[in-house]
Amino acid sequence: MAVYNFNAGPAALPKPVLLQAQSEFVDYRGCGYGIIEESHRAPLFEEIITAAEANVRRLLSIDDDYEVLFLQGGASLQFAMIPMNIMLPGRRVGFCDTGEWSNKAMKEAKILGAEIDLLYDGAQESYRRIDGISSWTVPQDLAYLHICSNNTIYGTQYQEFPQSGAVPLVADMSSDIMSRVVDVNRFGLIFAGAQKNIGPAGLTLVIVRKDLPERCPNTVPTMLRFATHVKSKSLFNTPPTFAIYILRLVTDWLLDNGGLAAMQRINEEKAALLYDFIDRSDFYRGTADPASRSRMNVCFRLPSEELEKQFVSAAKAAGLIGLKGHRAVGGCRASIYNAVPLEGVQRLLEVMADFQARC
Repeated sequence: MAVYNFNAGPAALPKPVLLQAQSEFVDYRGCGYGIIEESHRAPLFEEIITAAEANVRRLLSIDDDYEVLFLQGGASLQFAMIPMNIMLPGRRVGFCDTGEWSNKAMKEAKILGAEIDLLYDGAQESYRRIDGISSWTVPQDLAYLHICSNNTIYGTQYQEFPQSGAVPLVADMSSDIMSRVVDVNRFGLIFAGAQKNIGPAGLTLVIVRKDLPERCPNTVPTMLRFATHVKSKSLFNTPPTFAIYILRLVTDWLLDNGGLAAMQRINEEKAALLYDFIDRSDFYRGTADPASRSRMNVCFRLPSEELEKQFVSAAKAAGLIGLKGHRAVGGCRASIYNAVPLEGVQRLLEVMADFQARC
């Protein structure tokens, strides 16, 4: 029986990537040992990290105005590292609160002394939607503006990005990085935990405009400065070498399959199938406002919590794992990241229809 992984993260990886990693695990391309054993200073790994960066730049059309960094600590460390590095004396920091992760980032900035301008407060509507983006007014004296592009818990996603003018737009793209075409030049900084769309847990991708690390005060510890990692090309300390290797393979796979434009079309098709089924049903109910729906995390409810438990159990028995909603909101959630194939979504619809018929 085929098993399809709908976990929100760590999440599914492309099967061809897993098979290649398996074949190379104990003998990397004839060297006689695994890349996980190799020094991060060795030529074999240098080729991997160089290729990984080149792939990221090619997929996202990143020009020389930006640095690409491979860091550790997850997106959660970036919640603190970003204000440490790019806050400016006497300048407020803008936030748009669209859920758990933007809220946590805001709290970390406050701990570090940031004065906050809350440009959007999604909590007032229980984070069901992201309203009026095109009409948001961004004060031009902000140090930066922080958003979270996709919200895994509530199943919402920015369908457009705010116009921030001269203010650097900082985006947490952990759950939709490389799932759609994005103009990197709109942003001052993009960061993403790898474990949803581009690799395994333990690696964080940071794309930062070259002028921003220069803001960092000399009171910030060496390891927490972007400039440290820029200067050392992500090799200041031992990086997560195996995770970078997997990211290289994932980005190879993306390029081999048509890049981000092709991946966006597939993701739109998968999401449309699932949302259309839910909308036609009088048994399943989507929780996010249709105009703000995520193409990555489809959140839905059944008529009762007991039925939700039964559905998750029935789905698991049918080879569909990871469909339980986040503990903060309950319900069900299908995370349909890049590596979840169309066949997996079609199988999910079959199981949903069968469960409804039996209830």
